[in-house]
Amino acid sequence: MNLESRIDATPTLRIIPRDQHIISRKNISKAALRVLYRLNEAGFAAYLVGGAVRDLLLGLRPKDFDVATDATPDEVKKLFRNCRLIGRRFRLAHVVFGPEIIEVATFRGTGEEGGEGDRHIVDGRIVRDNIWGTIEEDALRRDFRVNAMYYDISDFSVRDYVGGMQDLEERVLRLIGDPDTRYHEDPVRMLRAARLAAKLGMRIDAAAMAPFETLGPLLADAAPARLFDESLKMFLSGHGLKSFRVLEQCGLLKFLFPATARALRRGDEALRALVEHGLANTDARIAEGKSVTPAFLFAVLLWGEVRDVAHQLIDRGVEGNEAWSRAAAQVVGEQCQRVAIPRRFTFTMEEIWSLQPRFEQVQRKRVFRLLAHPRFRAAFDFLLLRGDESPAMRELGRWWAHAQQLPPDVLAAALPAGGGDLVAPPVAARPPRPRRRRRRSADKSGSV
Repeated sequence: MNLESRIDATPTLRIIPRDQHIISRKNISKAALRVLYRLNEAGFAAYLVGGAVRDLLLGLRPKDFDVATDATPDEVKKLFRNCRLIGRRFRLAHVVFGPEIIEVATFRGTGEEGGEGDRHIVDGRIVRDNIWGTIEEDALRRDFRVNAMYYDISDFSVRDYVGGMQDLEERVLRLIGDPDTRYHEDPVRMLRAARLAAKLGMRIDAAAMAPFETLGPLLADAAPARLFDESLKMFLSGHGLKSFRVLEQCGLLKFLFPATARALRRGDEALRALVEHGLANTDARIAEGKSVTPAFLFAVLLWGEVRDVAHQLIDRGVEGNEAWSRAAAQVVGEQCQRVAIPRRFTFTMEEIWSLQPRFEQVQRKRVFRLLAHPRFRAAFDFLLLRGDESPAMRELGRWWAHAQQLPPDVLAAALPAGGGDLVAPPVAARPPRPRRRRRRSADKSGSV
């Protein structure tokens, strides 16, 4: 079904009044409310839309707030001095309030390509779309039904044109329109389906999931930088482990991280444990408000392939350091053709990997040199994740954990100057408890 036939359906409006939904203005960003009210006061329609409405209806806290309106981008800019217009593919207005940006989009229309407006489609993929329309048309142009509901600032009702409220109640993700057409328009919608299913605890409708296997290769045509951003949303938003499992169950992992999928297909349960523990630990850090880095995440995901390639090179007679360097370059180079991982992250990934063999070297100078390495902590955390590889690897992790707690002189005394087997670090002796000075008692006359 082409774009024009997809939009022939007549939307059925369902209005949910304020007393029948849980959205409260207390949970809406003050900046978003200012934009909504000013547009409304200027005579334009103004709605909170998309993921923010969906999350508020589920009792979640939205990450950002988007606004839809019948005002054009130029008209929005005239109303807000703190507004800038962005985008060629989709012309948008960004209203800036300090660190917060409210994205304002004009209702998208369904005009035919070549007609009045600015739409350009190549091989079914929308590369530019700036045709304005009505709210009904805008609802049909959105991806999932749960993302096509509008919160009306004029009467605080929710307007549902496509059955999004029903999908929320049934906990299912359904696409608007024909799945083949929608995925050809934008292949990244397949990843969004997996991400939303993981985030919201929903299942993907069978019709929406059916084309994944045949249309998954279209992801290779998506911009690698965009896939990097989408990967961060999936794995660094607090539900990374669920996203990974959904990607694998849906058959999409091999199109986004082919090296990871290949390594896991070899049936290495220790590798699967490492990946899942790494993602679970990242989710836990995010829940605790701690910092996370994409470098560690991608090092976890790509470790299996890097390790296997390095071992193959070593078996062919390549020197150890060179083998690890070549393996990292090969795997990272392949992955960056799909997901554009910035160099500042790939450099850290390569260091984490290259330090792993050095944990097995317990000569005195090598141990202290490794302890002083700027990536030691990240590499050590990675070593602990590898504990399921073997009992010896778990013991190695415990050894290094203990070694870090010792004073340098005590650790140095326990280490061989040259080569040798792993030496258990001694338990540091407790310093003697200081003796209390006894008070001199006063004499009988009371003099001191």
